[in-house]
Amino acid sequence: MRPYTVVLIVPTGIGAAIGGYAGDALPVARAIATVADRLITHPNVLNGAQLYWPMANTLYVEGYGLDKFAAGCWGLRPVHQNRVGLILDAAIEPELKLRHLQAVDASRATLGLDATDYIVTDAPLQVELRGSDSASWGTIGNPDSLLRAAETLIEKRKIEAIAVVARFPDDTDSIELQQYRHGSGIDPIAGAEAVISHLLVRTFQIPVAHAPALLPLPPDPDISPRAAAEELGYTFLPCVLAGLSRAPQFIVSSDKPQPGDIWADQVDAIVIPATAAGGSAVLSFSQIQTAQIIAVRENATKLQVTPEDLGIKADLVNSYLEALGLLVARRAGISPAALSPSISPVARV
Repeated sequence: MRPYTVVLIVPTGIGAAIGGYAGDALPVARAIATVADRLITHPNVLNGAQLYWPMANTLYVEGYGLDKFAAGCWGLRPVHQNRVGLILDAAIEPELKLRHLQAVDASRATLGLDATDYIVTDAPLQVELRGSDSASWGTIGNPDSLLRAAETLIEKRKIEAIAVVARFPDDTDSIELQQYRHGSGIDPIAGAEAVISHLLVRTFQIPVAHAPALLPLPPDPDISPRAAAEELGYTFLPCVLAGLSRAPQFIVSSDKPQPGDIWADQVDAIVIPATAAGGSAVLSFSQIQTAQIIAVRENATKLQVTPEDLGIKADLVNSYLEALGLLVARRAGISPAALSPSISPVARV
C-alpha cells in the first residue's frame, strides 16, 4: 500500500482566520500529520517565529516550489539534513545583526543544525511593503544583490538550503499592524516575504525561507494569542532554520529517479480554505483525478474564490475537525457516505 499523502495549503498574506498569523495553522498541520503517512505543506503553515514543532513525516516546501510540484514540473526528494546558509540584508543594524547570528549559533548548539556560513548582501535590499484590503505584497529594490549572495553561498560553500533575513520597515503606528497584532486584518509583511523566497527558489531550485528583521515592538497587553509568537524576541529565525534543515530538495523530471522521490500524482488529498481556491497549486492539483480537494469553510479569508466558482470538484466541510474525519475515512478506504445514518440505494447507469 502506497503512503497516504496530504497537502495542506493556507495562502500567505490573505488574512486567513487560521494560518494568517504567526504559526497558528501549526496545530492543524500536527493533527493532519497524525492521520497522513506524509504531509506536504509550506512555511506559512509551519513557521511560528521562535516556535516550531518537529514532525518526521512532514515536508517543508516553499510556496513557489509547491506550485512547481503541483504542476508536475518538480518532484520532492526527502533528506536527512541540509547544510543551511544564511543571507543577511546589509541594511540590518549591527545589534540586530548580532541577534540573528546568535540565533544561528543557538540552533547549532541546541538543535545540532548544520548552519555554519552566512553572507551579508553587497547592497541594502530595500524592501518596500504594499497591500490592499484583501492581500499584502511587496517589492525588493536590489534583487540582484540578493541573487549574488545566494550564488556565492551555493557555489563557494556548497549550501543546500538558504535562510534569508531582510530588513523590513518598522511601521509601528500603522493601522494594519495594530489590526494584525489584535487578531484581525492581514499580515502586512507576509506577501513581501513570499516575493523574496519565490525569487531565490525560482532561480536556484533549492529550499529557501525568509525571516524578517524588525525592531521589537512595545509590549501590548491586548495582543491576540494568534499573533503572540511574534512578540517573543528579536528574531523569527529559529523556525526557519529548523524547517530548512530537513526541507526536501527539488528535482526535475530529467533527474535520475531515486526510491522515495515524491511527485504530484502521488498526492491523495489537498486541504485548503474554502474561499482561497484560485492559487496555482490548487488549480494544478484539481487536474489530478485521484487527488481529493477538501475546502474548509471555517477558515475565512479576504479572498472570495471558491472551488465552485472555478468549476473545481471539492468536498466542502465546515471545519478542520470535519476535514480530519474525511481524511481518516479516505485513508481507511471507507466511503464517507457509509458513516451516515442514511445511505442512498446503488444507482443504475
